[in-house]
Amino acid sequence: MKKLLILSGKGGTGKTTVAAAFIGFAQAEAVADCDVDAPNLHLVVQLDTEPEQWAFFGSQKARILPDKCADCGLCAQACRFDAIQRTATGFAAREYRCEGCGVCTYICPQKAVVMEDDLAGTQTRYRGKRVFSTASLRMGRGNSGKLVTAVKDALMEAVVDQELSIIDGSPGIGCPVIASVSGVDLVLLVTEPSLSGISDMKRILKTAAILGARTAVCVNKVDVNRENAETIERFCDAHNIPFMGAIPYDPQASAAINAWISLSQVSCPASEALRRVYTRTMKQLEGGAA
Repeated sequence: MKKLLILSGKGGTGKTTVAAAFIGFAQAEAVADCDVDAPNLHLVVQLDTEPEQWAFFGSQKARILPDKCADCGLCAQACRFDAIQRTATGFAAREYRCEGCGVCTYICPQKAVVMEDDLAGTQTRYRGKRVFSTASLRMGRGNSGKLVTAVKDALMEAVVDQELSIIDGSPGIGCPVIASVSGVDLVLLVTEPSLSGISDMKRILKTAAILGARTAVCVNKVDVNRENAETIERFCDAHNIPFMGAIPYDPQASAAINAWISLSQVSCPASEALRRVYTRTMKQLEGGAA
């Protein structure tokens, strides 16, 4: 099965809009949303079944057992994250400050601090005509890369005899992006013709190169700044990065997304341009010339 990952170096480029359109064009039946901090692909992808849901446990967090605690305060003194505070009933670990390092358990002479698995988020999977895997990370949790891997694993476990999977990644270049890139056949980077868009495009391309991933680029909202769009295309040409095309800014695109409709379902300039980008990307995914 070929795996296409759609990424952006920053938020707001239209990555999920592109991903939703590609899913519609391809009638893809294996789909994942790896933007676990703010998943939203499910809003515009048609799903025909009730979801399965289960808990995701990330790193561990400390809990102080009040019946064993001698109120010595050594754990609070040793904690570099100020995660242990004195309360009216004794010392307690602060959920959103604890990093799970375990120093408190090591230093406590009464063995009154235990490390417990932390509920870090919820995984969701739809298994109907289309297999759709996603997840939502709880506020303040830092295991997004591990959860992204779990989302991809859940998709692969449920998919049978599919030729293509389309994965909507997360913005940026951090841990969830690195986890998203692992094991895919092609990364399509959706960028925008702004200075920040160009800078972040270069960063994510460097990250993908380090991970040995094949990449391609398309520009969304190309007419916002034609000069910067040309700069992006020249950069791709100079670095032998396949350029899949450009998509114009189109108010009908926003209207479609606000109506929970993929651009594959409407006729507008952005949809037509997206179909051309999709066709070139599929050829690149198969190893042919775009």
